[in-house]
Amino acid sequence: MKRLQENNFEITAFRPEDAEGIVRLFLSVYGTHYPIHYFYKPQAIIRANKEGSTYSVVARSASGDVIGVTHLYKSSPYAALYEWGAGLVLQEYRNAGVNNELAIFLHREFIPGKPHIEELFGEAVCNHTHLQKALLLYGYVETAIEVALMPAAAYDKEKSAAGRVATLAGFRCCQPKPHRIYLPAPYEREFRAIYARLDDRRDIAVSNADVPGDLMSKVELSVFDSAQVARIAVLEVGTDFVERFSGLEKEAISRNAVVLQASLDLTRPCVGEAVEALRRMGYFFGGALPRRFDGDGILMQKLLCPPDFESIRLLADFSKQLLEVIRRDWQRAGA
Repeated sequence: MKRLQENNFEITAFRPEDAEGIVRLFLSVYGTHYPIHYFYKPQAIIRANKEGSTYSVVARSASGDVIGVTHLYKSSPYAALYEWGAGLVLQEYRNAGVNNELAIFLHREFIPGKPHIEELFGEAVCNHTHLQKALLLYGYVETAIEVALMPAAAYDKEKSAAGRVATLAGFRCCQPKPHRIYLPAPYEREFRAIYARLDDRRDIAVSNADVPGDLMSKVELSVFDSAQVARIAVLEVGTDFVERFSGLEKEAISRNAVVLQASLDLTRPCVGEAVEALRRMGYFFGGALPRRFDGDGILMQKLLCPPDFESIRLLADFSKQLLEVIRRDWQRAGA
């Protein structure tokens, strides 16, 4: 436990009695619009922390009220990759250093005691640069930008965004895993620029293999209905890829998804063929997803809503360069 007497709050790992306070905090900041619904259910929060699918780190006032929280949680096909996110602080405590102390405790005290966590990533919203500063401060490397990911409704309560909000994805290695990846040829230069900055080694080749004739595709769909976001994870590329993927895309659209994301395994030598198919279907580059499948992934995305590139606020020069690459590829996809 970390006590901060001078600021009159303390930071600790989650306790079951914190669950009700976490729910009240989410309601205070986001209303009922936060897209991860179990943060509104105390028993689900308790269960997730007990199982290790989520870890909550909590800030409490001197009276014991929950005034801030940050989380690690599983959101990818590979179980040892955890997302750092769902962090929020009660409005009246936002100038007291709560967010900073939560991040310090999480990275310096909590994570070192969890050897099963091999890689971390975070998605910093781009309607401001505060969270981007935190990613860079704690050693995360920018690798992808998810255009128009978060719904405008999530920011209605605090009036902090006029439309859908992009996020910047950053990754941090906890346990290195060098492995071979195959780069889709249209994005080889972009990937090499990203991997030159990564904090883990890769053996890099260009994907030029055909899809094996005896393979069937393995594709999984997750739809976040309130956010109107669909994520399609491509675990295996087979000869039926276009048919399987198109079927799931249609299902996502029938459920009112307007942001479509595809992640594909870069350890598959034939990944380039699948990426070419997605490019023909109107998908554009998003970036790299280290350890997404244990091996790395590529993010491709498609928008059924108008993006507002001008409203995306980025802190670092590399992030701005990455956004320009993505904008150009979005224009190519639209053409």
